[in-house]
Amino acid sequence: MKTAIVTGASAGIGRAVAERLLEAGWTVGLVARRAELLDATAQACGPRAIPLPLDVTDADAVQSAFHDFAEAAGRLDLLFNNAGIFTPAAPIDEIPVEDWRRAVEVNLTGMFLCARMAFRIMRRQSPQGGRIVNNGSISAHVPREGAAPYTATKHGVTGLTRQIALDGRPFDIACGQIDIGNAETDLLRGIAAAARAQGRAPPPVMDVRHVADAVLAMAELPLSANVLFQTIMATKMPYVGRG
Repeated sequence: MKTAIVTGASAGIGRAVAERLLEAGWTVGLVARRAELLDATAQACGPRAIPLPLDVTDADAVQSAFHDFAEAAGRLDLLFNNAGIFTPAAPIDEIPVEDWRRAVEVNLTGMFLCARMAFRIMRRQSPQGGRIVNNGSISAHVPREGAAPYTATKHGVTGLTRQIALDGRPFDIACGQIDIGNAETDLLRGIAAAARAQGRAPPPVMDVRHVADAVLAMAELPLSANVLFQTIMATKMPYVGRG
């Protein structure tokens, strides 16, 4: 039986990916900050869903929870490194420094801490190896207006992905990134509702299950193969490719 940890697993893309992995027979550790919501998610997902309430910016909590999960499950085959936040949109001169620091802490430092611990476990387990899939964003390619903290951190995630993919080679640790554009989640439904209320067209979206299927396909590759970067997006998004 394969095992995975999914961060940001209590809602949205994280929950969809966790549910898809569970459907495919994986045992999944669910990471999120809100313990009550996480417990409800785990109960809805069944006995192979294990709640791991923690803040991904807390290095000690990440280390303890990842270690305990791997000990209980026997190993760690996959980390879906998904937790992240948006901050309010604004021109750069109006962005509070605290918003910048929060985005860096969660979107970049949190990704680093989780990948660091997963790498440590995968390097030392027997048989050695595993896979880390980082959740980037279309913003890892092109910016959205007023989103300097989010855009900068997602570009940072791309650098982290490349480095882990290189450093993991001697240990059979594969690392890839999925860059997602407008999966339909509660967050996107709220954005669409706000657009309609202002008389604007809502953004094009796609079913979040397509993202979950894409992550599962990456996860179930043999460690001799790796999808380094994958972009999945709503077809009608105004995106023209890498800059």
